[in-house]
Amino acid sequence: MTTTTGQQFDLLVEGRLSPALSGRYFDCVNPSNGGVFARIADADTVDVQMAVQAARLGFDHGRWPQMGAGDRASFLLKIAALIRENAKELADLECASCGKTIKHATFIDVPTAAETFEYFGNLPGQWINETMRHSAPVLSIFEREPVGVVAAIIPWNYPLIMAAWKLAPALLTGNCVVLKTSPTACAAVMLLAKLAAQAGLPKGVLNIIASKRAQAGEELVGSPFVDMVSFTGSTKTGKAVMALASNSVKKLTLELGGKSPNIVFADCDMEAALGGALSAIFMNQGQMCTAGSRLLVEDKIYHEFVGKLAGRAKNLKIGPADDFETEFGPLVSVEHRDSVLKSIEKGKQEGAKLACGGKIPESNPQGAYLEPTIFVNVRNSMSIAQEEIFGPVLCAIPFSSVEEAIHIANDTKYGLAAMVWSRDLEKANLVARRLRCGTVWINTYGVFLNQAPYGGYKQSGFGRELGLAGLLEYTQIKHIATDQTPGGRSLVTNWF
Repeated sequence: MTTTTGQQFDLLVEGRLSPALSGRYFDCVNPSNGGVFARIADADTVDVQMAVQAARLGFDHGRWPQMGAGDRASFLLKIAALIRENAKELADLECASCGKTIKHATFIDVPTAAETFEYFGNLPGQWINETMRHSAPVLSIFEREPVGVVAAIIPWNYPLIMAAWKLAPALLTGNCVVLKTSPTACAAVMLLAKLAAQAGLPKGVLNIIASKRAQAGEELVGSPFVDMVSFTGSTKTGKAVMALASNSVKKLTLELGGKSPNIVFADCDMEAALGGALSAIFMNQGQMCTAGSRLLVEDKIYHEFVGKLAGRAKNLKIGPADDFETEFGPLVSVEHRDSVLKSIEKGKQEGAKLACGGKIPESNPQGAYLEPTIFVNVRNSMSIAQEEIFGPVLCAIPFSSVEEAIHIANDTKYGLAAMVWSRDLEKANLVARRLRCGTVWINTYGVFLNQAPYGGYKQSGFGRELGLAGLLEYTQIKHIATDQTPGGRSLVTNWF
């Protein structure tokens, strides 16, 4: 059982933990039982301005950008160690605020966050400078410099991991950061703010805020003192962020929504594909941007596969997220659960048929619970197959050929991820290369590596997280050319 009750978390601004200037707090609600377990300081626009000013001063006049990458990396390793030391409390908070099962939070979220800080904390610094050799009598050096003040905005579904994905590379490259977490499910990140303060980062380098007010996010994105916005969230909100950031021509990375195809061929390992399909849509109760929410099954095995999948989905153990025996917890909130129910009703009205689920379980009257849901008789043109529902709703669609599978898979405005299940690896790789998305998993799901870039195509966004590509997103490149003409006078000095 979780041990998190009655906690209060403040903002991290200018190296200090303090309440919002208004003194307001908002409640953090446990979706397993509807109870309030923590209070979070509610930042207003003035708090955002103070956080941005602290980061601006830290970058423009502090020592952080001028420190060696190795010195900055040592702070990342301190944060990683503190995450590991406080792993149980972090997992309990993630479980209590997100509805994420305690097994998931304990064995995935918390260690992944620590590993991300460790990966970037141990990354060699060769990425900083590059010297180009050419025939001209000029020494050309390309230098990677930090962008400046970075606004990092994260969602509620994987708050601790998303915070690590953005903070570790942004800090390593010498930026100062204002991290804004979603007001929904942010308790673990606010504990991370405490741990970051303990790590002893220089004043203003890292600021962490939460707010219930839309104006706070608008203030952060629109501030002329912010140089870059790294945003993860819905495509709708990402478009608003992009428009607001354009006023001051900020650098942007956007990791947005998805409607990922999970392609199952008749020659697959059926047991592996069944388990993978369950994980791809029902882990974290389907609240994943990479969720395999469109299940494309070759017609030869369609009825057998979907029938077995529905049978397994019906038997998933639904219950409180803090119970280690629970396989399927609540959604993040009652409001979000009700939104998913509206999408299910829309699917039924369009002619799709429920193979299982689609309603609130009778055995769990309290909390934000919803049964794992699978639709059949789905056409790819239906709204449930095109719109991101962000919940445990699977659309099963048959196909009869490789070409048809690729066509259906690509027939969406999104392009974040995809899965392919086949024993024929040549065919699977051919399909993978023709899918218009940023990540393809073959005979597996959800493999995220700190070394491998992650991001989307189309309206799933642009830019990358993780890996060298993700690290370099937080830099800008400068070319320094030094004349080396014998005698010290290049041609241009004698042009006129």
